[in-house]
Amino acid sequence: MEKIFIIDKPLDLECKKTLYPPIYIAYETYGMLNTDKTNAILVCHALTGSACAYSDNTDKKGWWNILIGPNKALDTNKYFIICSNVLGSCYGSSGPSSINPKTNKPYALDFPFVTIKDMVEAQKLLVEHLGIEKLLCAIGGSMGGMQVLQWAKSYPYMVKSVVAIATTHRHNAVQIAFNEVARQAVINDPEWNNGNYYSQGFPKYGLAVARMVGHITYLSQNSMQKKFGRNLVSDKMGFNFSVNFQVENYLHYKGEQFTQRFDANSFLYLTKAIDYFDLQQDYPTLEDAMVCAKDVKFLILSFSSDWLYPKEQSKYLANALESIGANVSYRNINYGYGHDSFLLESAEQNFIIGSFLRFV
Repeated sequence: MEKIFIIDKPLDLECKKTLYPPIYIAYETYGMLNTDKTNAILVCHALTGSACAYSDNTDKKGWWNILIGPNKALDTNKYFIICSNVLGSCYGSSGPSSINPKTNKPYALDFPFVTIKDMVEAQKLLVEHLGIEKLLCAIGGSMGGMQVLQWAKSYPYMVKSVVAIATTHRHNAVQIAFNEVARQAVINDPEWNNGNYYSQGFPKYGLAVARMVGHITYLSQNSMQKKFGRNLVSDKMGFNFSVNFQVENYLHYKGEQFTQRFDANSFLYLTKAIDYFDLQQDYPTLEDAMVCAKDVKFLILSFSSDWLYPKEQSKYLANALESIGANVSYRNINYGYGHDSFLLESAEQNFIIGSFLRFV
């Protein structure tokens, strides 16, 4: 069941602006906190995720049901699981679609830029609100992986272990480029109206195209070829600009579906936050940046078919952490569904993560 934590004090952000209260953070918890409060695990979601990481309701699945639940790696009979919607999103936490208390209208682009570090700061306040001094583990994939790495850097004394999956310590030029193409699709939709669309239209065409671009990067070439190949929607070529191929139809469906559940401005803000993320910022090396986290235990996971966040980035991160004397385990899982593998592959992830947590 979703709950709302209200931050009742101003939050100073990395962009040098201040977000004023009330600041809302939507969250859910699963399992029971033990008496000494040492069994808490923070789950951090990816770009378009929500606080609903787990649900035993057959009508509403959590986005990480493959790993959370009784007798799974994140065992709800053993651990107290926390998942919050990030600052800047649109699933209950404060973001550009939220009401600005100064104007009684949606913030739109008046919402200040937030970073991964800002998201973690809000999560820290939530964890403290729950009376937890130290997390047993912070775990997440993709953008969630960035958050848990930031936890290790910003608050190493508050996290005993970190599991970072299918992620990186900072974006390269290609990763930034894909996000910029997606953002431009939204910004150039006439209905975007410089972010002020809440009382009129909605930039659904631009947001749909943005999701289509993103979705291509989430899959692998082999999985797309196996699923769609050059299969046609009908029995012959149309020789027009309508949807002819099944893969086109799939991307249009995914784009349309996304516009029904996500806010376009939140998409812009969160993709920018991912691009800004850089653990090494202001440090000559990643090792220098992360030496503060040498007492944190790390598990770094990658997937062989992930070309958005390839295994080389995970290996680089693992090597840097190992060189500062941290306890680091690195595993690359051979699974064919690309970047989305962390949301789909259950057997090896459950085994590897479950084994890791037993010895934290």
